[in-house]
Amino acid sequence: MAELLTVALVAGEASGDILGSGLMQALKARHPNVRFIGIGGPLMSAQGLNSYFPMERLAVMGLVEVLGRLPELLSRRKRLIKTLIAEKPDVFIGIDAPDFNLNVELKLRQAGIKTVHYVSPSVWAWRQKRVLKIRDACDLMLTLFPFEARFYEEHQVPVRFVGHPLADTIPLEADRAEARHALSLPHDQPVVALLPGSRGGEVARLGELFLDAAESLRAMRPGIEFVLPCASTERREQLEHMLASRDLSLTLLDGRSHEALAACDAVLIASGTATLEALLYKRPMVVAYKVAPMTYRILKRLVTSAYISLPNLLAQRLLVPEMIQDAATPEALAEALSPLIDGGQIQTEGFDVIHRSLRRSASEQAADAVLTLVGHA
Repeated sequence: MAELLTVALVAGEASGDILGSGLMQALKARHPNVRFIGIGGPLMSAQGLNSYFPMERLAVMGLVEVLGRLPELLSRRKRLIKTLIAEKPDVFIGIDAPDFNLNVELKLRQAGIKTVHYVSPSVWAWRQKRVLKIRDACDLMLTLFPFEARFYEEHQVPVRFVGHPLADTIPLEADRAEARHALSLPHDQPVVALLPGSRGGEVARLGELFLDAAESLRAMRPGIEFVLPCASTERREQLEHMLASRDLSLTLLDGRSHEALAACDAVLIASGTATLEALLYKRPMVVAYKVAPMTYRILKRLVTSAYISLPNLLAQRLLVPEMIQDAATPEALAEALSPLIDGGQIQTEGFDVIHRSLRRSASEQAADAVLTLVGHA
C-alpha cells in the first residue's frame, strides 16, 4: 500500500467547494491512500472531507458584514492554524478566499508545512504589492488563466497554470436548438440573454439599465425575444418588480443560466465570472458595469489593468465591448448588441481559441502539481 498522504484543504464558498471536490477526486485517483482534513462544503464532504466547521461560516461578503463577523473569523482562523500545525499535513491547499487563506498559508509555511493556493486573487489588476505576501505564504500558486501565471513568473512566485474546470465541462459546441426546446423559447426568432448579475446590489444598479436596453433593442429590431436567468428567489422578485410596468417579451428563469447561454444568439452581461461562461458557450456579448460613483473614482486610481472583462483579459485585446459607468446607456448597449445578434463571428472565433487553451483537465493538472510538490508524483 502507498504511504499515507494527508492533505488539508480550506474552501470558503460554493465555487471553492466545486474546485476542491474535483481536486480531491483527482488526488484519490493518483494516490489512493490519502486522507483529507480541513473545511469544505457538501461536494468536498462527499469526497471524504470531514469539515472542521460549516464552510458557510467563512462565506461573508460586503465590508459591513465582514466587520460584524470579524471576531468569529479571526478566532476560527487562529484555532484552525493551531489544529493544522498539530496535525502536520503533507500539504495545505487554500482554495480561493485569499483574505482568509493566505494568512493560514503564511503561518503553516513558517511551521514547515508545504502550502498551495488554488485560484489567484486579482493581484495582477490592483493592489499588486499583495504578491509579496503571496510569495512568502505559498510554495505554489495554481492559476486558472495563463495571464495570471505570467504575472507570477515575473514576480518569482512558483506557479502552474492548470486551466479552468468549466472549460473541461462545457462542450466546445453547444446545441442551441436543444436548449431553446428545453426552455420553450421560439426557434425562429432572435433571442438575447440578459445577465445583470447574481447579487442584489448588482441587479439594483444594472437591472433597469438592461431592461431599458432591451426595450431600445426591440424598437430597433422588432421580434427579438429576451431570456433572463435569476440567481435566486430574491433576485427573481427584484426583477419582477422592475418588469411590472413594462411590456417586454421576456422569459424569467429560475437559475438555468447555462441553458440560457446555450439558447441565445447574443448576451448583455455584467462584468464578472459569468462572462467566462458566455465565452465558453461561444455567444457574442456586450459587457457592462456600474458601481457607486465614489467606488468608481477609487477603483479608477487602483486598477492597473487595461480591461475589466475576462474575455478581453484572456484575449489580451479588446475582443468584446466594455461599457463602464456613464458610458453604459440603454442606447449605447442596444447599438453595440444589435450587430452581434447575427454577426458576432469575430468574437466567437476568438472565444473558441480561448476555450481550447483553457481546456486542460484542470483537476488532474492541479493534482499532479500538488503531488509533485510533496514528492509523490
